[in-house]
Amino acid sequence: MQELSPDELSEQLYDGDEAPLVLDIRHREEFEEWHIPGSRNVDVYDELTDDPEQAKEFLSRLPNDNQVVTVCAAGVVSQTATNVLRDLGYDAVTLADGMSGWSRVHRNASVPVDIDGTLVQVARPGKGCLSHVLVSDGDAAVFDPSQYIDEYESILDEFDADLVGVFDTHAHADHVSGAVELAERHDVSYYLHSEDALALDATPIKDSQRVTVGQLDVEVIHTPGHSAGSVSFDVAGEALLTGDTLFHESVGRVELGVEAGIEESDVEDNAATLYESLHRLLDSPDDVLVLPAHDPGSPNPPVTATLGEVNARNDDLRRDREEFVETLASDIPDHPPNFERVKRANVGQESVPADELADLELGPNNCAAE
Repeated sequence: MQELSPDELSEQLYDGDEAPLVLDIRHREEFEEWHIPGSRNVDVYDELTDDPEQAKEFLSRLPNDNQVVTVCAAGVVSQTATNVLRDLGYDAVTLADGMSGWSRVHRNASVPVDIDGTLVQVARPGKGCLSHVLVSDGDAAVFDPSQYIDEYESILDEFDADLVGVFDTHAHADHVSGAVELAERHDVSYYLHSEDALALDATPIKDSQRVTVGQLDVEVIHTPGHSAGSVSFDVAGEALLTGDTLFHESVGRVELGVEAGIEESDVEDNAATLYESLHRLLDSPDDVLVLPAHDPGSPNPPVTATLGEVNARNDDLRRDREEFVETLASDIPDHPPNFERVKRANVGQESVPADELADLELGPNNCAAE
């Protein structure tokens, strides 16, 4: 079987001199909802399933200059596409595990920030997720880890650092957190605001609390609205880990906890609360780096912007309170896939079997309000 691993494709797309042609053979609506950046869609899924010979007419129109990497949901039907293409004379391979495999890809890079230590950003291009590892004087803290905790273990090994704590900015709705498992593996505390730790044995954090990591102080800023327990972390006055409160070009949604049945507040109240939280963050210096927990594209780390830059290009921050509340409460985009179960898992109200975790969070990231 001619296959290319998701990590190998990631290296070719982001680091290689000549990227392959990524051919997505899924139905058009699936492609438009979620796809690998730069990929090309030829909707021949039905033809490949029913009679692969019918797909030849469409696939033979592809350019034959570079290698073709075929993609479907799980790498099964795309293998048929690879076979057809190879019969037509193309250099074709299949993306192993398809979009499921792509969603597991992680990439990391150091954030350019002036601190007594190193801040590493870990990105999942297939999910738009961003997490961070702070290292200082042999200690390390992990913020917003994915369920694939070996990615963070490798960073700890690289810096020969001891993990002293694991933090979530909030109970996420788009992906399953790996914070509890990572903390248990290292016998350290898992920190989460009590408003989001509904059924978890987490160490509560509160507004203005300071946590020490090596030579650095990290201050907790309670910034509710996206969720009742959302916090941001001020890293030595140089970087703000804003979770899903503030993105570079949008802000967090305000209805997910309500619709998942774990919040008693209403959407309008959440929007008003988020407005206040955002303006609290805007009191920070313009040159502080804003590092959210998500990026709407397919992020290649480091993804950074100063607060001044965010303030200049983020339309949500220029709305007055009334317009802000009305917009966020009424203009509801598509929900993240399975967000109710993901949210309940992350607050401790539902235990998801290990063999269901990967499929539960498949799909696009839709945590931004717009």
